[in-house]
Amino acid sequence: MPLVRVSSFAISLDGYGAGEPQSFEAPFGHAGMKLHEWRFATWQPGAPNGVDALFGRQYDVGFGAEIMGANKFGPPGWQDDPDWRGWWGEDPPFHTPTYVLTHRPREPLEMDGGTTFHFLSTTPQDALAIAQEAAGDLDVRIGGGATTVRDFVAAGLVDHLHLAMVPIVLGRGTLLWDGLEGLEERFHVESVVAPSGVVHLSLTRRPADA
Repeated sequence: MPLVRVSSFAISLDGYGAGEPQSFEAPFGHAGMKLHEWRFATWQPGAPNGVDALFGRQYDVGFGAEIMGANKFGPPGWQDDPDWRGWWGEDPPFHTPTYVLTHRPREPLEMDGGTTFHFLSTTPQDALAIAQEAAGDLDVRIGGGATTVRDFVAAGLVDHLHLAMVPIVLGRGTLLWDGLEGLEERFHVESVVAPSGVVHLSLTRRPADA
């Protein structure tokens, strides 16, 4: 049965998925690219074929659609720019129907490589139903940012999360864990520590009758 998953979502030791303030010049705020350096390192020639690489390779495996929040698609205010087409150029890395949650929808945006952005103003439940229909027999990825992941987890819609906890402290930004007290009661939690210091957390939803 297809799942709803979060894949390779990076957070700091204190639980932030992005710093602040976010802008066109600083998509992740004061965090810069520190949350994602573990993945970039695995792309370098001669990089170790280790834990980080094994998790990183699963980022886009098995997905037929993605849901993301407005702040992942663009910097604050992108809705006022009719020419804004996302951060990723004309061939975004998703290669699936991708649903952007925004209070100001616009017409779908078809890109190269199989990505089409659809802009929705609706609930997580309704957005997921639309994405699941598009994904067919494949999984749906909840792509972020932290607020979007948190909303879908809080609504009981996520089956599995892979979180990469990076050994940095941000102190401020967008928290993943707000309002998710007792999450360990709903998810089975495992962890693997990579030599880089990144802790890969795997959270699998417990059966309802467990």
